Amino acid sequence: MNITILTPDKEVFQGAVVSVKVPGTAGQFQVLKNHAPIVSSLEKGIVTVVTAVGEYRYYDVDTSTIKTESQPGKSITFNIGGGFIEVLNNNISLLVRGVKS
Repeated sequence: MNITILTPDKEVFQGAVVSVKVPGTAGQFQVLKNHAPIVSSLEKGIVTVVTAVGEYRYYDVDTSTIKTESQPGKSITFNIGGGFIEVLNNNISLLVRGVKS
């Protein structure tokens, strides 16, 4: 699966993932490979992505820089202020407000 996480001013994560866990409006849920198509609003909370084999880029909140890595199985978390998720054909898009450490 491929995921892109965007805020209004920057790309926060882009790359291949095994799973993503998000704070949905009706409760937390996880997206795995071949998930049914969905569009959902997100509440303030934690987004957790688990990386797959391949290169990925992410925004490191501690250093305020974009990092590129290729470590499969790495769990990366982002604290978001809400937003939206779309899942379609193993492509995931998150549009979120404010990413904090």
